Amino acid sequence: MPVSSESNGAGAGRTRVVDYIVEHLARRRVNHVFGVDGANIEDLYDAAYACPDITAVVAKHEFSAAAMADAYSRAEGGIGVVVATSGGGALNTIPGLGESFASRVPVLALIGQPPTSADGHGSFQDTSGRGGALDGEALFAAVSVFCRRVLTPADIMTALPEALAAAAHLGGPAVLLLPKDIQQASVEVGSPDLADEPPRRVGDIAALAELLRGVEGPVTIIAGDQVARDDARTELENLRAVLRAGIAAVPDAKDVATEALGVAGVMGHPAVGVALANSAACLLVGTRLPLMARAGLDLERLPVGSIGSAPPYVPATHVESDDLRAALNLLADALAGDVERPEPIADVSRGELAPPRHAGPGVRYREAMLALDELLPAGTDIVVDAGNIGAAAIHWLPARRDGRFLVALGMGGMGYSFGAGIGMTFARGRRTVVIAGDGSFFMHGMDIHTALHHRLPVTFVLFDNHAHAMCVTREQMFYGDRYSYNRFGPSRLGAGLAAMFPALPSTDVTDIGDLGVAIKAALDADGPSVVAVECSADEIPPFTAFLDQKDNR
Repeated sequence: MPVSSESNGAGAGRTRVVDYIVEHLARRRVNHVFGVDGANIEDLYDAAYACPDITAVVAKHEFSAAAMADAYSRAEGGIGVVVATSGGGALNTIPGLGESFASRVPVLALIGQPPTSADGHGSFQDTSGRGGALDGEALFAAVSVFCRRVLTPADIMTALPEALAAAAHLGGPAVLLLPKDIQQASVEVGSPDLADEPPRRVGDIAALAELLRGVEGPVTIIAGDQVARDDARTELENLRAVLRAGIAAVPDAKDVATEALGVAGVMGHPAVGVALANSAACLLVGTRLPLMARAGLDLERLPVGSIGSAPPYVPATHVESDDLRAALNLLADALAGDVERPEPIADVSRGELAPPRHAGPGVRYREAMLALDELLPAGTDIVVDAGNIGAAAIHWLPARRDGRFLVALGMGGMGYSFGAGIGMTFARGRRTVVIAGDGSFFMHGMDIHTALHHRLPVTFVLFDNHAHAMCVTREQMFYGDRYSYNRFGPSRLGAGLAAMFPALPSTDVTDIGDLGVAIKAALDADGPSVVAVECSADEIPPFTAFLDQKDNR
């Protein structure tokens, strides 16, 4: 065990800045940090090694490390922490932090920098902004709610608590840029006492309660992912019962409600639009209702109420709150005993979008998702990647009871699911199923090795259509199918991964009849497993923007 500080890493006394950071995080019950090691962040890894309460995870790419931190936070594991070295390592975190920023996910990013003595003098990987160097503070400020370059050892005493408070309070990444000499420097630390966290906001619900009292007709609730982050599922159901409302979810919140109506938006279910057409009001809970979640919904004729951490993208009577448990209880209490409300339309079938039938080779998306629905047990967490496969999973694969269902739609970065599945598993300690396409795999699939290294129970279901299939679909529909830049040619991902990693159970499936056996074996594996499913790039996914164009093919 290395000697990490003069105070031996505990209590008052002088300690390295990196030891202060790690011990502060541990006291805040952060158990994992995710990153890629390097010269200008190695001291923080050294401090993590000396702290028994924190596991430092080395990813294969900083984007995946940022996705791990993002999903760790979304999975209710506490704030996710991503660490990276300077230069390319630092820049590789930007897309992942962009996802967290767009989706309002609290994340702390600790970014190593060259020593301050070299700032502006042409040092390797200089991002000080001096002497014509790239300005790292300006760059990271664009994808964060808080960004500070720590210039003296003592600054960490205020900068770290302020960064954590900003991430939690504002919802999004907070970034600390840490020069190597600052990391190594000693700082005088008092008693390890954490300042009280600022109280969580619960806005005045009076106007929203008045709006809902005045409604003469059914109410439809559309729930968002803040319900999961605030662990407010019970409170949401209580409010739904008081309002006698129908309820739907946005795509990245499939697990927050019973979803009698299904999913809203471009990959969603027709029942949501039918319910809104027969409603007197719509209530948004914990969602800004971005375009992917509201396309095709007629909200202009309805009064819209909203409660959550930020105003929605549609005009609404909004109550700002980053404590949905408290806010929903207040609203339910205010409306309890109100005039009797009509029931929502009974027995509304979710219905399905109807892509054109496809007769080519490979397993059909719908058949695969229905097979997974039969096989995945309660409590399984599901992480879905972008693209045609993501659309199919959002539309046809329900969340598991007591399980999370995560998809990143803020930036929609391909390959997010590989790191996110690992972060989810570290946070929740249960089987996670990652559903991704081969295009996403080719970008960030090598973090399967990270799951193998830590023996994590993650099953990766890779749909191999030998293409960036959504781009192929767009070539066909919008450019006359005159060419394709987006077909990859044949591959055998299961066999290839089995050859690369002999300890990894990995197999290929080419027929729907074999999928069940393969999935069952993969779920029973001790540690990670892979099932690669042969499918077709020419199959149209359940995505309304494509279905509106299908007659023009």
